[in-house]
Amino acid sequence: MERLLNEKSRIFEHADPHAVSDYVNQHVGAHCIQLPRTGSPQASLSHCKFGKLDLCQISYGGSVHVTSPALETIYHLQLLQRGHCLWRGRGQEHYFTPGELLLINPDDPVDLTYSEDCEKLIVKLPASFLEKACSENQWQAPAEGIRFGSNRYALSELDGFGSLLGLICQEAGSEQSIPQIQEQYSRIIASKLLCSLASNIRRDPFGDSCPSFGRIADYIDEHLKRDISVEQLAELANMSLRSLYLLFERKVGTTPKSYIRQRKLEQIHGRLSDPSAKVRNITEIAMDYGFMHLGRFSESYKSTFGELPSDTLRRHH
Repeated sequence: MERLLNEKSRIFEHADPHAVSDYVNQHVGAHCIQLPRTGSPQASLSHCKFGKLDLCQISYGGSVHVTSPALETIYHLQLLQRGHCLWRGRGQEHYFTPGELLLINPDDPVDLTYSEDCEKLIVKLPASFLEKACSENQWQAPAEGIRFGSNRYALSELDGFGSLLGLICQEAGSEQSIPQIQEQYSRIIASKLLCSLASNIRRDPFGDSCPSFGRIADYIDEHLKRDISVEQLAELANMSLRSLYLLFERKVGTTPKSYIRQRKLEQIHGRLSDPSAKVRNITEIAMDYGFMHLGRFSESYKSTFGELPSDTLRRHH
């Protein structure tokens, strides 16, 4: 991957890793480093302030072990650009490779081992700034603070996020960059993260940058007798399939297909329970809602409502 920060932001070049680490402790996040016993790693670092963000491009030039109990009041986005980085956290471990994004919450312990050729872009976001963005969008954050549900992401799966990072780094290197523009970009990246990634916030009502789950649910209810594909819903919501699945997981705790099937079953149950509804037979109504395998339909119905569809029909008609 190409370098994102330009030479204007260069602070260290082929320097002592401890000097770079001291600078990072002051400006980017508290940590400790452990160097390999042999060799003389040469570290490099670029850094600039951008609105409420800190942008940092770093390479230690050796197999350096980086640890921290927690970042406490900041979030880190770490985009791997070269080499690999072993991350360990909360019983998990993963080798990050170029194009992968590590998200570190303020209370996450940090345990990273850089490869000799590892280089990454780090975006530092203050917790207070994310909370402000949440409030501005009329979303609700829990009292204990905002926490993202996953530490690992592929940049290619986050719609437009790579382009946004590129634009921010380009703007950061511009001679004409002004504080108002930097502030706007900072707010956009905060809203993008809160909108795109699974977290413990409640986004109801949705802002314009997030598709309303209510609109999607209304569309499903209006077209229950049709074969609604997940691709159709993603297109309707103007979002990726991954983002759509995340939206359904946050709002209803299930997948789009499972939600559609549940709504179909509820509609059928409602009709079978309504004495005024004209129901000739169960097969007809099941096929009307797209259930072609009647045995599986009856099993799903009984699992949901505790009785067979024929029992519901018999009790109410």
